[in-house]
Amino acid sequence: MNGPFLPEMMTDPFGRTISYLRVSVTDRCDLRCFYCMSEDMTFLPKADLLTLEELDRLCSAFIAKGVRKLRLTGGEPLVRRNVMLLVRSLSRHLSTGDLDELTLTTNGSQLARFADELAACGVRRINVSLDTLDPAKFRAITRWGDLDKVLAGIEAARAAGLKVKINAVALKNMNEDEIPSLIQWAHGKDMDLTLIEVMPMGEIGEGRIDQYVPLSLLRARLATQYTLTDLDESTGGPARYVRVAETGGKLGFITPMTHNFCESCNRVRITCTGTIHTCLGHEDASDLRKPLRASPDNDLLNATIDRAIGLKPKGHDFIIDRRHNRPSVSRHMSVTGG
Repeated sequence: MNGPFLPEMMTDPFGRTISYLRVSVTDRCDLRCFYCMSEDMTFLPKADLLTLEELDRLCSAFIAKGVRKLRLTGGEPLVRRNVMLLVRSLSRHLSTGDLDELTLTTNGSQLARFADELAACGVRRINVSLDTLDPAKFRAITRWGDLDKVLAGIEAARAAGLKVKINAVALKNMNEDEIPSLIQWAHGKDMDLTLIEVMPMGEIGEGRIDQYVPLSLLRARLATQYTLTDLDESTGGPARYVRVAETGGKLGFITPMTHNFCESCNRVRITCTGTIHTCLGHEDASDLRKPLRASPDNDLLNATIDRAIGLKPKGHDFIIDRRHNRPSVSRHMSVTGG
């Protein structure tokens, strides 16, 4: 029996092997989290988005070039019409052994509907973005979200056998005092929790200085209540993990503002319009939609991908512009893919 095809790996100018692809399937979302979007967001015309067939071909091209982990993101990926056709199609790469993991990041609002099907497609774990367990705070953060719907979605995912990791953005004067209860809740359900600093991406109609709290400060506070032991492990993303002795669970910290996490970056992002960004914190961009549509074979596409990987910067330079209160990067996270 033939084993998995062994492709020539993609390597950037700094010797990092690119094996992790994050793909936004839509910029749309059914929530309007105030640190991510403005309330009156203008979304891209649907004609600008790659079709599901084009997304499949693009992802498959990257898998043929050595990507082993594929994460679908948005916006909210599960609001993309017929998105499960894409998930089901991409799962063939799990069956062949050419892909190690197919996963997604979601706000949980649609999980009750799709959890069983995701599990049937070979998805084994998912990330759910959830910043609070307080219904009033949840509505304030998301502007119109229903916490009960998300919690039901998380339970449906767990019941389907999916391993759930919770991602929570630390928000000054909003949820920072709630972090211990989030830890207790998540670890009590055998879910890891990762805390994330606010990222300065896209105009959202209010200042991020008012939202930003350094995770170094939160970690110091948590250390007075919990025994935190650093773990020398990674899930392929930018988080640094500790073990919380009192709960037995894992707690991650993603700190783009206070600690540059770029030295081992193995990932690139593709937007729902087919633009590749090799760094979240740079305005770099290469158009893959044009070569994708220019030819039925992948020669032109592969050449464009190789050029983009060859321009991947060493690291990002996120700052919060306190003088002008501007984002470091003009595009929204919902377009880039979370």
